[in-house]
Amino acid sequence: MRVAVNGEDHDVPTGTTVEQIIRILNLTSAACAAEVNKALVSKRNHSSHELHEGDRVELVSLVGGG
Repeated sequence: MRVAVNGEDHDVPTGTTVEQIIRILNLTSAACAAEVNKALVSKRNHSSHELHEGDRVELVSLVGGG
C-alpha cells in the first residue's frame, strides 16, 4: 500500500504500524513524534496504530546541538 511520509510517497506492506514506519526510515535513534492524517498518535500507540492506504504521516524527531 502507498502512504505519504513527510511529503514523500512510500510503498509499505499492508498492516504497517507507526512504529514499523519509524524503523523502516531509520528514525529509532531519537525520540520521534508522529501524526497521521493531522491527528497526533501518542508514543504508547505507535506499535498498535496501523496505517492505511493513502494515509499522510508526519514524523518529527528532536535533534540536539548548538
